[in-house]
Amino acid sequence: MSLQKGRLKVADKSTRLKKRAEFLRVAAKGRKAPVPGLVLQALERGDTQAARYGFTVTKKVGNSVVRNRARRRLREVVRLLDREQALTGVDIVVIGRSGTCGRRFDALLGDYRKALRKAGVKEES
Repeated sequence: MSLQKGRLKVADKSTRLKKRAEFLRVAAKGRKAPVPGLVLQALERGDTQAARYGFTVTKKVGNSVVRNRARRRLREVVRLLDREQALTGVDIVVIGRSGTCGRRFDALLGDYRKALRKAGVKEES
């Protein structure tokens, strides 16, 4: 994790999925956990490195303003919960849904927790 202007930043270069092939690998081989506010895809890597995250929102959700807002909300959910439970050895793709922007933030936090459990992602011991 790196600090930027006094804030904890989850998705620095070492903890981000950026290439399309990385997203496709997680989608093809990983576990999928749909919940009302988001869809989580997780793929165990089998190492002890920090979790890597990717965020995506399709055009079906809305225009660029809506999609960017959804992505910002999802990044904040991951940032807050990554402080509570550090994940290791896993690649996670978080997909925004049409309900992501309209959902209460505490409900979105609960959705992310539930999706992690459904996908079988283990927290660091």
